[in-house]
Amino acid sequence: MTNASTIAIVGAGQAGAIAAAELRQQGYAGRVVLIGDEAHRPYERPPLSKDVLLQPDTTRCAIYADDFYAQHAIELRLGMPAVALDADAQTITLQDGTSIAFDHLLLATGARARRLPMLDALGGLGVDVHTLRTLDDARRLRTALQPGKRVLLVGAGVIGLELASSAIDLGAQVSVIEQAPLAMARCAPPVLSRHLCETHRARGVALHLGVPLASAAREHDEIVLTLEDGTRVAGNAVIYGIGVEPETALASMAGLEVENGIVIDAQCRTSHPRIYAAGDAAGQRSTANPGVTRQETWENAKHQAVTAARAMLGIAPEALDAPWFWTDQCGLNVQFAGDMRAAEWIGRGSLAAPPCVLFGLDADGALVGAITVNLGREMRNAKALIAKRARVAREVLADPAHSLRDLARAAS
Repeated sequence: MTNASTIAIVGAGQAGAIAAAELRQQGYAGRVVLIGDEAHRPYERPPLSKDVLLQPDTTRCAIYADDFYAQHAIELRLGMPAVALDADAQTITLQDGTSIAFDHLLLATGARARRLPMLDALGGLGVDVHTLRTLDDARRLRTALQPGKRVLLVGAGVIGLELASSAIDLGAQVSVIEQAPLAMARCAPPVLSRHLCETHRARGVALHLGVPLASAAREHDEIVLTLEDGTRVAGNAVIYGIGVEPETALASMAGLEVENGIVIDAQCRTSHPRIYAAGDAAGQRSTANPGVTRQETWENAKHQAVTAARAMLGIAPEALDAPWFWTDQCGLNVQFAGDMRAAEWIGRGSLAAPPCVLFGLDADGALVGAITVNLGREMRNAKALIAKRARVAREVLADPAHSLRDLARAAS
C-alpha cells in the first residue's frame, strides 16, 4: 500500500488498538483511523471485574499512554459509533454522518453482554440490575458492592466468579446462581471447578448450582429471584453474566459471511478481500475444528489483531501458541493453556495448597492442556510441552523434582 492509503479500524478496544500499533510498528505510513463507540481511550477489559472495583483510584487499564496515538499519527474517533458499511464502495459511515473511505478495514467490534429479559424487566439497569462489559459498567457496579449489601450474581462463568470474589473482598454478601451443575463449566475441568466452588464457599459465597432461574420480582425494597426448585434468594442488587454475543451488525449490513461471528480465515480476512476482523467479534473456520469457533480471550484478541495488521501489509503472521487465558479470584492466579476437555488430569502439587500444576492428557496420553495455580512462571514451559504434544510418564509429570524446562527441552 502507498503512503496515501487509508486503513480504518472499527472498534477501539484491545484488538483495534493493538492492530493500529502493529501497523505503525511494521512501518505503515498511510492514514490509520481508529473508531470507537465509547468516549474512553482503548482499555483492557480483564481489570474491570477485579482491580477497577477493588482499587478504583489507582488502577489504570489504558492499553497505551494517552499521547501514544498522537505520537504515532493514529486518528481517534471516540464516542462516535460506525453506523453503516458499504463494502463495495469501501466506505464506513459514522453516527455524525462522516464518511471515511478505506483501502483496508478491520472490524474489531467486540461483543455485547447477552441479555436476560427476565432481569431487564425489573428495570433499574445500571442502578440495581447490572451487567459488566464496559468501564462505565464497572464504575456503576462499584456503587452496588458496598459492605453489607446483598448481591445476587446470575452466572458462574469466569466473570461471575471473579465478581463474587471482588464483592466478598468489598464486604458484600454474595449468592451465585448457575443453571449448569458446575461453575466455569465451559472452560475448566471438573476437578478445578469443584475446588474453586469450595474456595468461594469457604469465603462465604452461597452457591446455587444446577438449578435454573424461574422468576424475578421486586418485593418491597428487595429483588427476589426464585429458582425452579422453589428456592427464593433475596438481595439489594443483581449482576448477571450469561455470556456475550458478537457484534456483527456492520458485517451483516455489508453482506459479509456471518456465522457465530464475522467469519475469517487464518489471515483474519473476511469474505471480502479488503475487510478483516479480529477479537471477540470474529469466528474462525479451520480444518482442525468443525464449524466456526470464537475465542473470547485477551490473548486471542492480541494475536488476531497482529495477524490482521500484518496480512494487510503482506507480512506473514507470527506462530500461534496454544490458546491461553487466566483468571484471578480468591487470591488465586489460575492460568489455562490448551484443551480443557482433556481425557485425564494429572496434578503436580495440591490444589488445596498451591502453587500447583494440572496437566491434561488426551486418550492417547499426549499432553494437550495445562493449568497453573499461583505458578504462572511455569506456563511457558507447559505451553512448550503442549505444542509438542509431549508424552511424559504420569509419575514424572506429578513429581516436582523433574524440571518442566528440562522436560520441554527433551520433548520430541
